[in-house]
Amino acid sequence: MMRIPFIAGNWKMNTTAAEAEKLVHDMLDRLDRIEEVEKVLCPPFISLVTIRELLKGSSIKLGAQNMWFETKGAYTGEISPLMLRESCEFVILGHSERRRYFGETDEIINKKIKAALENKLKPILCVGERLEENEAGRTEEVIGRQLNQDLNQVKPTHNIVIAYEPIWAIGTGKAASGEQAAATIKFIRDILAELWNKGIAQDLRILYGGSVTSHNIAEFISQPEIDGALVGGSSLEAEEFLSIVNQTAEIKGD
Repeated sequence: MMRIPFIAGNWKMNTTAAEAEKLVHDMLDRLDRIEEVEKVLCPPFISLVTIRELLKGSSIKLGAQNMWFETKGAYTGEISPLMLRESCEFVILGHSERRRYFGETDEIINKKIKAALENKLKPILCVGERLEENEAGRTEEVIGRQLNQDLNQVKPTHNIVIAYEPIWAIGTGKAASGEQAAATIKFIRDILAELWNKGIAQDLRILYGGSVTSHNIAEFISQPEIDGALVGGSSLEAEEFLSIVNQTAEIKGD
């Protein structure tokens, strides 16, 4: 099974509904024409329905940034997988900002992944280590623990994407090197082979995320182990995001 390159833009808590609509209009036609890359936009919840309509008939897919694991109930302020599947195909889960600022544990993330898959949503599961863990040589220990707990009792599936996001590189402007990222992603693939099987481990897309820009994307995408990127701030600028997707298509298409 060939791994189709995958670029997702995580807009985080940015853009009003009007700004989100303008951003999509600014890149829709050109982004749609880029072939051989799976392209996903992940705007704030308030813009999902509007952007779903804008993307109809295009090759661009839609993702949410989070969800709760119950389908309905007294969970004020939360969004359920049942609500999301009307608009989205993907959902980001386990992002370090959710873990850090909102206290999400691996147990909660595990429940979310199961709920997403049960409701026909494809999780983009984020894993990554803090700076002090990286400097202490604990990267593999931390990521191994996260994967084992986040995927506990999750049946082998092709309907998941993994994103390696070293926490020390997110929003800091300090990205890992291509070689560092590729080595960690190979380790992730080895863990998946142990958890599930070698075939699925080789088939699944594993992304790099953390201060990805049009200036450094080639360093990551040129690594055979890296299948794409989860892009933060650079996905808020139409020309920047288009350049990232274009470079990915050119490099992976060679």
